[in-house]
Amino acid sequence: MPVEYRAQQPLDGERANYDAILLASFGGPEGQDHVIPFLRNVTAGRGIPDERLEEVATHYRANGGVSPINAQNLELKAALEAELAKRQIELPVYWGNRNWDPYFNDTFRQMYADGHRRVLVLVTSAYAGYSSNDQYLEDFERSLKETELEGKLTLVKIRQFFYDKAFTRPNEEFLAAGIAEVKSQLQAAGKTDGKIKLLFVTHSIPTAVAEKQGPQRIKDLFGTDVYTAQHQAVADYLVGAVSAAEGLDYQVVFQSRSGDPRTPWLEPDINDQIEEDAAAGYAGVVVVPFGFISDHMEVIWDLDTEAKETAQEKGLAFHRAPTTGVHPEFVAGLVDIMGEYIAGAEGEPLANGEQTVPGDWSDLTGDGGWGTSLEGESA
Repeated sequence: MPVEYRAQQPLDGERANYDAILLASFGGPEGQDHVIPFLRNVTAGRGIPDERLEEVATHYRANGGVSPINAQNLELKAALEAELAKRQIELPVYWGNRNWDPYFNDTFRQMYADGHRRVLVLVTSAYAGYSSNDQYLEDFERSLKETELEGKLTLVKIRQFFYDKAFTRPNEEFLAAGIAEVKSQLQAAGKTDGKIKLLFVTHSIPTAVAEKQGPQRIKDLFGTDVYTAQHQAVADYLVGAVSAAEGLDYQVVFQSRSGDPRTPWLEPDINDQIEEDAAAGYAGVVVVPFGFISDHMEVIWDLDTEAKETAQEKGLAFHRAPTTGVHPEFVAGLVDIMGEYIAGAEGEPLANGEQTVPGDWSDLTGDGGWGTSLEGESA
Protein backbone atom coordinates (compact mmCIF):
# COMPACT_ATOMS: atom_id res chain seq x y z
CA MET A 1 0.00 0.00 0.00
CA PRO A 2 1.46 3.41 -0.92
CA VAL A 3 2.22 5.79 1.94
CA GLU A 4 -0.44 8.46 2.34
CA TYR A 5 0.62 12.09 2.56
CA ARG A 6 -2.09 14.48 3.56
CA ALA A 7 -1.72 17.88 5.18
CA GLN A 8 -4.36 20.20 6.54
CA GLN A 9 -5.56 22.48 3.76
CA PRO A 10 -7.02 25.98 4.16
CA LEU A 11 -10.76 25.83 4.72
CA ASP A 12 -13.26 27.64 2.53
CA GLY A 13 -12.68 31.34 2.94
CA GLU A 14 -9.28 30.95 4.61
CA ARG A 15 -7.39 31.51 1.37
CA ALA A 16 -7.90 35.23 1.01
CA ASN A 17 -6.23 38.60 1.06
CA TYR A 18 -4.64 39.49 4.41
CA ASP A 19 -3.62 42.81 5.93
CA ALA A 20 -1.03 41.58 8.42
CA ILE A 21 0.64 38.59 10.06
CA LEU A 22 0.64 37.86 13.80
CA LEU A 23 3.46 35.91 15.41
CA ALA A 24 1.75 34.43 18.47
CA SER A 25 3.77 32.93 21.31
CA PHE A 26 3.94 32.19 25.01
CA GLY A 27 5.97 35.06 26.41
CA GLY A 28 8.49 35.11 29.21
CA PRO A 29 9.81 37.34 32.00
CA GLU A 30 12.31 40.11 31.29
CA GLY A 31 13.79 40.48 34.77
CA GLN A 32 13.75 39.20 38.34
CA ASP A 33 10.70 41.30 39.27
CA HIS A 34 8.75 39.78 36.39
CA VAL A 35 9.26 36.12 37.24
CA ILE A 36 6.50 35.53 39.80
CA PRO A 37 3.91 37.73 38.01
CA PHE A 38 4.68 35.82 34.80
CA LEU A 39 4.24 32.45 36.52
CA ARG A 40 0.97 33.69 38.04
CA ASN A 41 -0.23 34.40 34.50
CA VAL A 42 0.83 30.93 33.34
CA THR A 43 -1.00 29.21 36.20
CA ALA A 44 -4.02 31.53 36.50
CA GLY A 45 -7.09 29.78 37.87
CA ARG A 46 -5.20 26.81 39.26
CA GLY A 47 -4.71 28.12 42.80
CA ILE A 48 -0.97 27.49 42.94
CA PRO A 49 0.65 29.41 45.84
CA ASP A 50 3.63 31.68 45.28
CA GLU A 51 5.78 29.31 47.35
CA ARG A 52 5.35 26.62 44.68
CA LEU A 53 5.89 29.15 41.91
CA GLU A 54 9.14 30.20 43.56
CA GLU A 55 10.43 26.64 43.14
CA VAL A 56 10.06 27.00 39.38
CA ALA A 57 11.30 30.59 39.49
CA THR A 58 14.78 29.31 40.33
CA HIS A 59 15.17 28.29 36.67
CA TYR A 60 14.64 31.88 35.61
CA ARG A 61 16.49 33.45 38.51
CA ALA A 62 19.59 31.45 37.59
CA ASN A 63 19.46 33.29 34.25
CA GLY A 64 18.94 36.78 35.65
CA GLY A 65 15.16 36.43 35.65
CA VAL A 66 15.15 36.70 31.87
CA SER A 67 13.69 34.11 29.54
CA PRO A 68 15.38 33.92 26.14
CA ILE A 69 12.04 33.29 24.43
CA ASN A 70 11.21 36.96 23.84
CA ALA A 71 14.52 37.77 22.16
CA GLN A 72 14.16 34.61 20.08
CA ASN A 73 10.70 35.65 18.95
CA LEU A 74 12.02 39.04 17.92
CA GLU A 75 14.73 37.29 15.89
CA LEU A 76 12.12 35.11 14.22
CA LYS A 77 9.91 38.13 13.54
CA ALA A 78 12.83 39.93 11.86
CA ALA A 79 13.72 36.85 9.83
CA LEU A 80 10.12 36.45 8.65
CA GLU A 81 9.98 40.13 7.69
CA ALA A 82 13.16 39.75 5.64
CA GLU A 83 11.85 36.64 3.85
CA LEU A 84 8.51 38.32 3.11
CA ALA A 85 10.30 41.39 1.74
CA LYS A 86 12.53 39.17 -0.40
CA ARG A 87 9.39 37.71 -1.99
CA GLN A 88 7.73 41.14 -2.25
CA ILE A 89 4.90 40.09 0.05
CA GLU A 90 3.97 43.38 1.66
CA LEU A 91 2.45 42.28 4.95
CA PRO A 92 3.56 43.75 8.31
CA VAL A 93 4.41 41.28 11.07
CA TYR A 94 3.13 41.87 14.61
CA TRP A 95 4.01 39.97 17.77
CA GLY A 96 1.76 39.04 20.67
CA ASN A 97 2.02 36.75 23.71
CA ARG A 98 -0.25 34.72 25.91
CA ASN A 99 1.47 35.37 29.24
CA TRP A 100 3.68 38.46 29.00
CA ASP A 101 4.11 41.74 27.23
CA PRO A 102 3.20 42.32 24.43
CA TYR A 103 -0.10 40.69 25.38
CA PHE A 104 -2.64 39.66 22.76
CA ASN A 105 -5.10 42.35 23.84
CA ASP A 106 -2.57 45.12 23.25
CA THR A 107 -1.40 43.68 19.94
CA PHE A 108 -4.96 43.23 18.68
CA ARG A 109 -5.79 46.84 19.51
CA GLN A 110 -2.64 48.01 17.75
CA MET A 111 -3.33 45.97 14.62
CA TYR A 112 -6.85 47.33 14.43
CA ALA A 113 -5.70 50.91 15.06
CA ASP A 114 -3.21 50.49 12.23
CA GLY A 115 -6.07 49.67 9.88
CA HIS A 116 -5.76 45.89 9.69
CA ARG A 117 -8.90 43.79 9.57
CA ARG A 118 -7.84 40.30 8.41
CA VAL A 119 -4.78 38.76 10.06
CA LEU A 120 -2.91 35.52 9.35
CA VAL A 121 -1.60 33.92 12.56
CA LEU A 122 1.55 31.85 13.07
CA VAL A 123 1.71 30.14 16.47
CA THR A 124 5.20 29.14 17.59
CA SER A 125 4.44 25.45 18.03
CA ALA A 126 5.00 22.76 15.43
CA TYR A 127 2.61 20.15 16.83
CA ALA A 128 -1.12 19.89 17.39
CA GLY A 129 -2.35 19.69 20.95
CA TYR A 130 -4.47 21.58 23.41
CA SER A 131 -1.83 24.00 24.68
CA SER A 132 -0.21 24.42 21.27
CA ASN A 133 -3.38 25.01 19.27
CA ASP A 134 -6.77 24.97 20.98
CA GLN A 135 -5.71 27.10 23.92
CA TYR A 136 -4.41 29.78 21.58
CA LEU A 137 -7.74 29.81 19.76
CA GLU A 138 -9.48 30.21 23.12
CA ASP A 139 -7.09 33.05 24.00
CA PHE A 140 -7.81 34.78 20.69
CA GLU A 141 -11.56 34.49 21.21
CA ARG A 142 -11.29 35.89 24.73
CA SER A 143 -9.05 38.76 23.63
CA LEU A 144 -11.41 39.71 20.80
CA LYS A 145 -14.23 39.92 23.35
CA GLU A 146 -12.19 41.89 25.87
CA THR A 147 -11.03 44.37 23.22
CA GLU A 148 -14.53 44.59 21.70
CA LEU A 149 -13.08 43.59 18.33
CA GLU A 150 -15.36 40.62 17.70
CA GLY A 151 -16.71 40.89 14.17
CA LYS A 152 -14.19 43.64 13.42
CA LEU A 153 -10.88 41.76 13.40
CA THR A 154 -10.63 38.36 11.70
CA LEU A 155 -7.84 35.94 12.67
CA VAL A 156 -6.93 32.83 10.69
CA LYS A 157 -4.35 30.47 12.20
CA ILE A 158 -2.11 28.55 9.79
CA ARG A 159 -1.80 24.79 10.07
CA GLN A 160 0.64 22.83 12.24
CA PHE A 161 4.01 22.28 10.57
CA PHE A 162 5.69 19.34 12.31
CA TYR A 163 5.29 17.25 9.15
CA ASP A 164 6.53 19.94 6.75
CA LYS A 165 9.99 20.47 5.24
CA ALA A 166 10.14 23.76 7.13
CA PHE A 167 10.57 21.79 10.32
CA THR A 168 12.16 18.54 9.19
CA ARG A 169 14.97 19.82 6.95
CA PRO A 170 16.77 21.76 9.72
CA ASN A 171 16.30 18.87 12.13
CA GLU A 172 17.83 16.46 9.61
CA GLU A 173 20.90 18.70 9.53
CA PHE A 174 21.02 18.95 13.33
CA LEU A 175 20.68 15.20 13.79
CA ALA A 176 23.52 14.42 11.39
CA ALA A 177 25.79 16.97 13.08
CA GLY A 178 24.90 15.63 16.54
CA ILE A 179 25.79 12.07 15.60
CA ALA A 180 29.13 13.24 14.21
CA GLU A 181 29.84 15.21 17.39
CA VAL A 182 29.13 12.30 19.74
CA LYS A 183 31.23 9.99 17.60
CA SER A 184 34.05 12.53 17.85
CA GLN A 185 33.71 12.66 21.65
CA LEU A 186 33.80 8.89 21.87
CA GLN A 187 36.83 8.69 19.61
CA ALA A 188 38.67 11.23 21.76
CA ALA A 189 37.82 9.11 24.83
CA GLY A 190 39.10 5.94 23.17
CA LYS A 191 35.59 4.50 22.85
CA THR A 192 35.33 4.24 19.08
CA ASP A 193 33.06 1.19 19.37
CA GLY A 194 30.77 2.80 21.93
CA LYS A 195 27.03 2.53 21.24
CA ILE A 196 25.10 5.72 20.56
CA LYS A 197 21.43 6.32 21.40
CA LEU A 198 19.29 9.02 19.77
CA LEU A 199 16.86 10.67 22.18
CA PHE A 200 14.15 12.78 20.56
CA VAL A 201 12.76 14.92 23.34
CA THR A 202 9.52 16.84 23.63
CA HIS A 203 7.36 18.37 26.32
CA SER A 204 5.43 15.93 28.48
CA ILE A 205 1.71 16.46 29.07
CA PRO A 206 -0.75 14.74 31.43
CA THR A 207 -1.65 11.29 30.16
CA ALA A 208 -5.38 12.03 30.50
CA VAL A 209 -4.98 15.08 28.24
CA ALA A 210 -3.07 13.10 25.64
CA GLU A 211 -5.68 10.34 25.60
CA LYS A 212 -8.48 12.79 24.73
CA GLN A 213 -6.85 14.06 21.57
CA GLY A 214 -8.06 12.71 18.22
CA PRO A 215 -8.54 11.40 15.64
CA GLN A 216 -8.97 7.75 16.52
CA ARG A 217 -7.41 6.54 13.24
CA ILE A 218 -4.00 7.87 14.34
CA LYS A 219 -4.31 6.12 17.70
CA ASP A 220 -5.13 2.89 15.89
CA LEU A 221 -2.26 3.27 13.44
CA PHE A 222 0.46 4.10 15.98
CA GLY A 223 -0.93 2.25 18.98
CA THR A 224 -0.51 5.28 21.20
CA ASP A 225 -2.00 8.70 21.88
CA VAL A 226 -2.07 11.27 19.06
CA TYR A 227 0.36 13.64 20.77
CA THR A 228 3.01 10.94 21.03
CA ALA A 229 2.18 9.65 17.54
CA GLN A 230 2.99 13.02 15.94
CA HIS A 231 6.42 13.00 17.55
CA GLN A 232 7.03 9.33 16.79
CA ALA A 233 6.24 9.94 13.12
CA VAL A 234 8.77 12.78 12.95
CA ALA A 235 11.43 10.73 14.77
CA ASP A 236 10.86 7.81 12.37
CA TYR A 237 11.17 10.13 9.40
CA LEU A 238 14.34 11.83 10.63
CA VAL A 239 16.12 8.57 11.36
CA GLY A 240 15.20 7.30 7.91
CA ALA A 241 16.27 10.53 6.21
CA VAL A 242 19.71 10.83 7.84
CA SER A 243 22.15 8.20 6.58
CA ALA A 244 24.38 8.56 9.67
CA ALA A 245 21.44 7.44 11.84
CA GLU A 246 21.11 4.10 10.07
CA GLY A 247 21.29 1.25 12.57
CA LEU A 248 21.27 3.49 15.65
CA ASP A 249 18.72 2.96 18.40
CA TYR A 250 16.35 5.85 18.99
CA GLN A 251 13.43 6.78 21.20
CA VAL A 252 10.94 9.56 21.89
CA VAL A 253 11.32 10.83 25.47
CA PHE A 254 9.77 13.62 27.51
CA GLN A 255 10.75 16.56 29.69
CA SER A 256 9.30 19.31 31.88
CA ARG A 257 6.56 17.43 33.71
CA SER A 258 5.15 19.38 36.65
CA GLY A 259 2.16 19.57 38.95
CA ASP A 260 0.83 16.94 41.34
CA PRO A 261 3.26 13.98 41.28
CA ARG A 262 0.25 11.66 41.64
CA THR A 263 -1.04 12.74 38.22
CA PRO A 264 0.31 10.52 35.42
CA TRP A 265 2.23 12.32 32.68
CA LEU A 266 3.73 10.91 29.48
CA GLU A 267 6.98 9.03 30.09
CA PRO A 268 9.85 8.22 30.07
CA ASP A 269 11.48 11.34 31.43
CA ILE A 270 14.73 12.08 29.62
CA ASN A 271 16.83 11.91 32.78
CA ASP A 272 15.41 8.52 33.71
CA GLN A 273 16.04 7.28 30.19
CA ILE A 274 19.64 8.49 30.16
CA GLU A 275 20.25 6.56 33.38
CA GLU A 276 18.67 3.45 31.86
CA ASP A 277 20.70 3.84 28.67
CA ALA A 278 23.93 4.12 30.65
CA ALA A 279 23.05 0.93 32.55
CA ALA A 280 22.25 -0.77 29.23
CA GLY A 281 25.75 -0.08 27.93
CA TYR A 282 25.31 2.96 25.72
CA ALA A 283 28.36 5.21 25.57
CA GLY A 284 26.79 8.40 24.26
CA VAL A 285 23.48 10.15 23.58
CA VAL A 286 22.38 12.64 20.95
CA VAL A 287 19.54 14.72 22.37
CA VAL A 288 17.29 16.29 19.74
CA PRO A 289 14.78 18.80 21.22
CA PHE A 290 12.39 18.40 18.30
CA GLY A 291 9.38 19.30 20.42
CA PHE A 292 10.41 22.98 20.31
CA ILE A 293 11.35 25.65 17.79
CA SER A 294 13.65 27.79 19.95
CA ASP A 295 16.17 27.46 22.77
CA HIS A 296 13.86 28.83 25.44
CA MET A 297 14.09 28.33 29.20
CA GLU A 298 12.85 24.74 29.26
CA VAL A 299 15.47 23.70 26.71
CA ILE A 300 18.24 25.52 28.56
CA TRP A 301 17.27 24.24 32.00
CA ASP A 302 15.92 20.76 31.37
CA LEU A 303 18.41 19.75 28.68
CA ASP A 304 21.51 21.96 28.83
CA THR A 305 21.53 21.77 32.64
CA GLU A 306 19.74 18.72 34.02
CA ALA A 307 20.02 16.20 31.17
CA LYS A 308 23.63 17.16 30.49
CA GLU A 309 24.49 16.72 34.16
CA THR A 310 22.78 13.31 34.21
CA ALA A 311 24.80 12.20 31.19
CA GLN A 312 28.03 13.47 32.73
CA GLU A 313 27.31 11.68 36.01
CA LYS A 314 26.84 8.44 34.08
CA GLY A 315 29.95 8.96 31.95
CA LEU A 316 28.09 9.33 28.65
CA ALA A 317 29.15 11.45 25.70
CA PHE A 318 26.44 14.08 25.24
CA HIS A 319 25.32 16.45 22.51
CA ARG A 320 22.21 18.60 22.53
CA ALA A 321 21.13 19.53 19.01
CA PRO A 322 19.88 23.05 18.21
CA THR A 323 16.25 23.97 17.69
CA THR A 324 15.04 25.36 14.37
CA GLY A 325 15.27 28.99 15.57
CA VAL A 326 15.87 31.18 12.52
CA HIS A 327 17.42 28.52 10.33
CA PRO A 328 16.96 29.79 6.74
CA GLU A 329 15.05 26.69 5.62
CA PHE A 330 12.73 26.98 8.62
CA VAL A 331 11.95 30.62 7.96
CA ALA A 332 11.49 30.11 4.22
CA GLY A 333 9.33 27.06 4.85
CA LEU A 334 7.07 28.96 7.25
CA VAL A 335 6.51 31.63 4.60
CA ASP A 336 5.71 28.86 2.10
CA ILE A 337 3.03 27.59 4.48
CA MET A 338 1.66 31.11 4.95
CA GLY A 339 1.51 31.30 1.16
CA GLU A 340 -1.04 28.48 1.16
CA TYR A 341 -3.46 30.91 2.81
CA ILE A 342 -2.63 34.07 0.87
CA ALA A 343 -4.55 34.44 -2.38
CA GLY A 344 -2.77 35.55 -5.53
CA ALA A 345 -4.27 37.61 -8.33
CA GLU A 346 -6.34 34.68 -9.61
CA GLY A 347 -7.12 33.28 -6.18
CA GLU A 348 -4.27 30.78 -6.33
CA PRO A 349 -1.98 30.25 -3.31
CA LEU A 350 1.15 32.38 -3.32
CA ALA A 351 3.22 29.39 -2.22
CA ASN A 352 2.92 25.88 -0.81
CA GLY A 353 4.65 23.95 1.90
CA GLU A 354 5.90 20.42 1.37
CA GLN A 355 4.80 17.52 3.54
CA THR A 356 7.76 15.25 4.29
CA VAL A 357 6.50 13.14 7.19
CA PRO A 358 4.09 10.54 5.79
CA GLY A 359 0.59 10.20 7.11
CA ASP A 360 -2.81 11.82 7.04
CA TRP A 361 -2.52 14.72 9.48
CA SER A 362 -5.52 16.61 8.16
CA ASP A 363 -7.91 16.63 11.11
CA LEU A 364 -5.90 16.71 14.31
CA THR A 365 -7.65 17.95 17.43
CA GLY A 366 -6.19 19.05 20.70
CA ASP A 367 -9.33 19.25 22.80
CA GLY A 368 -8.48 17.70 26.11
CA GLY A 369 -7.94 20.34 28.76
CA TRP A 370 -4.86 21.90 30.26
CA GLY A 371 -1.61 20.53 28.94
CA THR A 372 1.15 23.07 29.54
CA SER A 373 3.73 22.61 32.25
CA LEU A 374 4.20 25.08 35.06
CA GLU A 375 7.30 26.49 33.33
CA GLY A 376 5.17 26.71 30.22
CA GLU A 377 7.49 27.69 27.41
CA SER A 378 6.62 24.74 25.23
CA ALA A 379 4.78 26.92 22.78
